[in-house]
Amino acid sequence: MTVGVDAATDLPASILEAVGLTKRFGALVANDHVSLAIRAGETHALLGENGAGKSTLVKMMCGLLQPDSGELLYDGAPAFFPDPASSRARGVGVVFQHFALFDALTVVENVALGLPGHEPLPALAARIEECVHRYGLAVEPWRRVGELSVGERQRVEIVRCLLGDPRVLILDEPTSVLTPDESENLFRTVDLLTGEGRAVLFISHKLDEVRRLCHRATVLRGGKFIAEVDPKQESSAGLARLMVGADVPRTPRLVTHEIGEPRLLVRKLDVAGDGSRGSALHEIDLEIRAGEIVGIAGVAGNGQTTLFEVLSGEKLAEDPESIVIDKVPAGALGPTERRALRAGFVPEERLGHAAAPDLPLSDNVLLTTHGDAGIVSYGVIRRGAVKDYFQRIVKGFDVRFGGRDPKARRLSGGNLQKFVIGREVLRKPVLLVVDQPTWGVDAAAAAFIRTTLREKAAEGCAVLVISQDLDELLEFADRIAVMSEGHLTAPVPVAETSREAIGLAMGGAHGAHDVGRDGAAQTPAGEGADAS
Repeated sequence: MTVGVDAATDLPASILEAVGLTKRFGALVANDHVSLAIRAGETHALLGENGAGKSTLVKMMCGLLQPDSGELLYDGAPAFFPDPASSRARGVGVVFQHFALFDALTVVENVALGLPGHEPLPALAARIEECVHRYGLAVEPWRRVGELSVGERQRVEIVRCLLGDPRVLILDEPTSVLTPDESENLFRTVDLLTGEGRAVLFISHKLDEVRRLCHRATVLRGGKFIAEVDPKQESSAGLARLMVGADVPRTPRLVTHEIGEPRLLVRKLDVAGDGSRGSALHEIDLEIRAGEIVGIAGVAGNGQTTLFEVLSGEKLAEDPESIVIDKVPAGALGPTERRALRAGFVPEERLGHAAAPDLPLSDNVLLTTHGDAGIVSYGVIRRGAVKDYFQRIVKGFDVRFGGRDPKARRLSGGNLQKFVIGREVLRKPVLLVVDQPTWGVDAAAAAFIRTTLREKAAEGCAVLVISQDLDELLEFADRIAVMSEGHLTAPVPVAETSREAIGLAMGGAHGAHDVGRDGAAQTPAGEGADAS
């Protein structure tokens, strides 16, 4: 693919360009005269807080929304995309943060649904394997999507997009569900794509990877263009400052507080697998005390989803005594009964699992509070109490949106995450289990969420955080464990471990009880010498 050059600027020619795009939703101006040029052979970052207007801009560039004013240019000529199919036909591919896959179908069947024509599935599977080999994306065509981890589903979406042979590829938070190694593989894929003369628009809140990967960056704030910069010439703090308009604080380490009694005890927890990778758990032992945050790291698909399901009551344990919440055996209790024990749960997939996409936010309040005193009385919903609870979430957790009570799907990812976490936190839980707390969340919102979890721990809540973001866990967890192939290492204090040690355990040191700073697997004191 040949890369053209703009004679006026000596820069690569722009393939897709937004010129003064404006979009309003009632009184809310989501985009205010925003301009952006995506050039051949370049990776261009689009940065901004959740709600800054990034998603609206992307939706106009791919035909999901129509601008109120301004225009799109494709290869320098005016272009009109009445729908996503028309933009795909012109070579604009988008991989959104929220996946559009059917769990009951195989990978190849899902890919077929997103492509024109009726290509035989064996032939399409062969093309998938060719794409996988060419771009280094590990995808198995005949796997059922419901068996895949979130990271694997992300790769399916990327492969489906690449099979459409796009000239412009828009990636919305592509590394938010990937491990460091998976992210490295994606970066190599992006470099291959731009090396072929394609243009990549890269939307991410991970500023270090933006600085490393991207040639240029456009920053939006409050729906307006703020700056276009060379990210390699900026610090991560400087980019965050442009996005937020102020310095973004790190999560504070609060004054030492008392660590209390165990709020969660897991003993010899075994869960049979269903044949998919990462579906089984093997003799999980875990203790979390009041006042501490325990983090679980691991590569996606190694049992984290199953662990969350069995802790939340979505999947019951065979032995009721294998899970104890606040001294009550809970292995045989469902989610509502566990919430009655003052446990709170925030799943990884916020849209569709934590929130019903087409219900207004006020009704989404009821999903986890319907069993609480004051919300429902004798089977009747107390709308006044629901409205009050809803307003407390919005004000206390800075949830931003247009309209009075929008559907959940209308919120940006970060604002929906703050809503979901706020809904659980306001219940004043003694145990809070959070899966991927800052997935796809901007720097300011991520700092807010981490600080909120720190404050809950300081108040005596036991907090379990499952995250693929090692920097996040090292920043604000008290102890860290690693999950690999359904096995869990013993949690160790953050001060006694390192990225290298965690990485070794993520690679499969299953015989270890914990991981020391030197990276070697170790047994607890009194059980013999170091395993190394």
